[in-house]
Amino acid sequence: MRTRSSALLAAAAFAMLGASGASAQQTGNDTSIATETQERHAEGSDNDFPWDLLGLLGLAGLLGLRKRDDDHRR
Repeated sequence: MRTRSSALLAAAAFAMLGASGASAQQTGNDTSIATETQERHAEGSDNDFPWDLLGLLGLAGLLGLRKRDDDHRR
């Protein structure tokens, strides 16, 4: 039991200190080929759809799913 706990502790310490799972993402574009996002920004297309209001409307729709306990209200 003690060796298993020691092994788990060592593995956790190694995972926290040593090996990182993901490397840093590149911020530059070395190929000089524009990405789709860069093309959209260059075209100047402006998305004026109010996504925040659509989200609020969706959250308001969830209010109808609340569980109502009518026995306690009488």
